[in-house]
Amino acid sequence: REATEPRTAKEPPQGMVTISPSSAQVVPRNERSQLARALAEGRFATIVELMPPKGHVSETIIEHARSLKIRGVDVVYIPEGPRGARMSALSLAVLVQQHAWIETVLQYSCRDRNLLGMQSDLLGAHAMGVRNLELVTGDVRSVGDYPDATVVFDVDSIGLTNVVTRLNQGLDIGGQAIGSPTAFHIGVQVNPAAEDLEAEIRRFEYKVEAGAEFAVTKPIFDVDSFERLYKRIEKHRVPLIVALWPFESALNAEFMANEVPGVRVPQTMIDRMRQAELDGRATDEGAAIARDIGRALKGSVQGVRVAAPSGRIDGALNVLAGLR
Repeated sequence: REATEPRTAKEPPQGMVTISPSSAQVVPRNERSQLARALAEGRFATIVELMPPKGHVSETIIEHARSLKIRGVDVVYIPEGPRGARMSALSLAVLVQQHAWIETVLQYSCRDRNLLGMQSDLLGAHAMGVRNLELVTGDVRSVGDYPDATVVFDVDSIGLTNVVTRLNQGLDIGGQAIGSPTAFHIGVQVNPAAEDLEAEIRRFEYKVEAGAEFAVTKPIFDVDSFERLYKRIEKHRVPLIVALWPFESALNAEFMANEVPGVRVPQTMIDRMRQAELDGRATDEGAAIARDIGRALKGSVQGVRVAAPSGRIDGALNVLAGLR
């Protein structure tokens, strides 16, 4: 699932906070993407997550993306999938934009790439039309189908935010001019359910200082934890997008509660799903829970990102329909 920040807060890399000025003309934020314009104008954005497929066949995902566009969804979010034989998120984001004609947000992780490789990836992504990024550090524990695979972590998400801000100013990681600046819309992740809330807030503030322009939460199941975080960070005036996850089953709820790092699921919610499953209405109850959370938080956020577990976009659309 979504990449997560390390539990121990890392200080921003030495020398990476102050960004040198450039003579290049920076692209205004509201001209970088449709999502950037919507958030800058205070409009509410709707986003649905589509996981990269196993293997190389993308037609089903692209057809889902087309359906989402027809149904009025603003943006498709492409996360980096668990390790295994899955298409890269960058490749899928480009294919979706080219063939489904809907804008994407690309999740981009520091976990498996060195700094030069990340810079090359991002320049290539920009050349192919990707503009919205969600920059994350990546999983720090062994997950997925290949638990023995190594990690890189040249920088964390704070350092990478600095790198992308430099690219937007027409500078590479060494401060050398690259010609025309990039026009990335820079998003980061923030977790209201972090074990160490003070460290999470401190990291968020570093990200804002580094150039973050919007933030997306981890999946929210506990409204109180979101409100505690929101009171501490609203002064930064960074648009927030809340992530919603409609449970498919009681087992899915228990998995999110016990196996997904950085996520807090109240026991009352698990009990609701267990009872709903006994009554044969687990999917509907999962969507209802996500709608309830979305309605409770809609006044504090500028958008929602709804997951489509198992690739079932009808469930995500059902949640969005209840928020409009």
